Amino acid sequence: MPKIVDPSARRRAVAEAVLRVVSRDGLEAASLRNVADEAGLAVGSVRHYFTDHDEMVIFAMGELADRVEGRLRAHADRILAGAPDERRARVEELLAELLPVDDARHEESTLWIAFTTAARTRPGLRPRAVEVQANMLVLLRRVLHGAQQAGGLPAGLDVELESVRLAALLDGLTLQAVLEPERVGADVLLRVLRRHLESLRSG
Repeated sequence: MPKIVDPSARRRAVAEAVLRVVSRDGLEAASLRNVADEAGLAVGSVRHYFTDHDEMVIFAMGELADRVEGRLRAHADRILAGAPDERRARVEELLAELLPVDDARHEESTLWIAFTTAARTRPGLRPRAVEVQANMLVLLRRVLHGAQQAGGLPAGLDVELESVRLAALLDGLTLQAVLEPERVGADVLLRVLRRHLESLRSG
């Protein structure tokens, strides 16, 4: 009896192989052949599930983004459901998901920087990268607005502007930590994040 293959599971397995190759060797190394070798498949099998290289990479970007966004949504739901005295710590936990404060998130940050840098010159990748950045900004706006409504931030705070500023801070810290992890470690990242949040609370 022929083996039944779940197409969705196979596409996800190929995407995970893309992420491993990019993490280890860079995006330029994620050729169809290298990814097929990493996944333990023939190149023809990879082509069966993806029409071309760009589609494969875009799908892998989506898998990475969905992984992170799923954790962020879970944090956001806990913030909304939590008691007021718990919200401060939970907001910090949510924002820390966007920083490379451990090995798993460091790898995710490294991957996302590789994808978004490539998106500047590879038009096929740009829509997904822009979408993820827009979703992050919406989430930050939602978190800050919720904190403001709960009395944790000044009523006159410009939430729209501060959301952009917070996104820039997170992006900048992530880039520094990926480039110089020995200088910008988890303790530095969290201290800077807390200092920024304290500055928002104080107005």
